[in-house]
Amino acid sequence: MVAKSGIWHSTTGAGPPVVLIHGLFGSAGNLGALGRDLADRYTVYSIDLPNHGRSSWVDDPGVPHMANLLRAWLDEQGLARAAFVGHSLGGKVAMQLALNEPEVVSALVAADIAPVTYPGGGHDSIFAALEAVEDAAVDSRAAAAKVMGEHLQEEGVIQFLLMSLERKAEGGYGWRFNLRELHRGYDGLRSAPEGEPFAGPVLFVKGGESNYILPQHREQVTALFPAAQMKVMPGCGHWLHAEQPAQFNRIVGRFLDTHVAAGQALS
Repeated sequence: MVAKSGIWHSTTGAGPPVVLIHGLFGSAGNLGALGRDLADRYTVYSIDLPNHGRSSWVDDPGVPHMANLLRAWLDEQGLARAAFVGHSLGGKVAMQLALNEPEVVSALVAADIAPVTYPGGGHDSIFAALEAVEDAAVDSRAAAAKVMGEHLQEEGVIQFLLMSLERKAEGGYGWRFNLRELHRGYDGLRSAPEGEPFAGPVLFVKGGESNYILPQHREQVTALFPAAQMKVMPGCGHWLHAEQPAQFNRIVGRFLDTHVAAGQALS
């Protein structure tokens, strides 16, 4: 279902609302295992970010604009308040929303992302691979994988990206995300969220083998999110929810059960 905000979502379960937000180049299904795990006690909304999946393509791909569209989407759904779980870029969008309008965020989980500006060039090889697939006008998923393999060494990353490759109505294959706009606006995607500190409950979940959350980020984390907790998942990289889903689901579920359920009881 696509709302007036342009954000597509699916809904499952019953209970307090929890919104799941995927990362860059992803889609709503990326956090599907978590959604299924939570659906027995929460109403789970899984969204496609703007310029991704089935959501609308927009000219401004930056985090602040996506947070504003997410706020508009909440109004469209009649949600005065919700908990948010975001991976990577999705976590950054959720953080920006919490800093903008803390009253609409009951709790926040940021999976392997910090509220900092990341160095440029971190996704250069991925953009090169994605654009090479477009330029090659591939006629099969296998052909796309072969083209990407000329730019990327990690098979897991290639398979993740292929999840967003779809057959076009006019023939051939294309990406379900707005590649050109995401590349053009990449500086806005890697920038730090800004705003007044959010005092509500926040959990940062770090992949033990990932460099997305580092010791030097602690000062910025605590400055913006003074109540933040941190959990580390040993042996995981950046896609921790896919590498160890049972552990990830357990960590997130316990946090939400503690803070969202308690908040509902007090409200």
